Amino acid sequence: MTVLYEDNHIIIVNKTTSEIVQGDKTGDKPLSEIVKEWIKEKHNKPGNVFLGVTHRLDRPVSGVVIFAKTSKALSRLNEMFRTKQIKKTYWAITKNTPKMPEGTLRNYLIKNEKQNKSYAYDTEKPGTKLAILHYKLIGHSEKYNLLEVDLETGRHHQIRCQLAKMGCVIKGDLKYGADRSNPDGGISLHARKVSFVHPVSKEQIEVTAPVPDDALWKALEAGQL
Repeated sequence: MTVLYEDNHIIIVNKTTSEIVQGDKTGDKPLSEIVKEWIKEKHNKPGNVFLGVTHRLDRPVSGVVIFAKTSKALSRLNEMFRTKQIKKTYWAITKNTPKMPEGTLRNYLIKNEKQNKSYAYDTEKPGTKLAILHYKLIGHSEKYNLLEVDLETGRHHQIRCQLAKMGCVIKGDLKYGADRSNPDGGISLHARKVSFVHPVSKEQIEVTAPVPDDALWKALEAGQL
């Protein structure tokens, strides 16, 4: 966890692939607790530190996570996420090259709770939800491609599921068809950037998360088209 931005109302961090945003059944210490401890120590705060979770990233995904430091910021950020006022851009590494260098994917997704996995269909079926994303090929190496993805909707495992449906499984994502896992147990999907109007000061905020400290990530970032 690295702090990318902090003021009185919000704190934005770069999550690693091993960290969970909120507590779950594993009992592992969540990122929210790590950030609370960091704030308490840095600002010498007595008593409990308020920290609100505004959104989540899947555990195997790295990148930008926004937390609220005040209840005012939390309620406003929640509303901003709900009304899609926060723009999130992701980077994904895939083995296969998309047929078109850029495009929009529209699928109907359904979540299988038991498997914790989503399935994508071309047509609407009972229980499905429309999922839309825009992708662009922005880099490649001999064996891999770097895609930039902008989400229009926020469905469960949306990027993982839709890219796999297109034939471009994310590197390391065994759940969606990758042939092998990544050494760190994560997948090569990174929440690269967020941009939004600050919920309290109304300033324009744009924060970019450095890519994971990994040779392939660094090479693809350096060789962007």
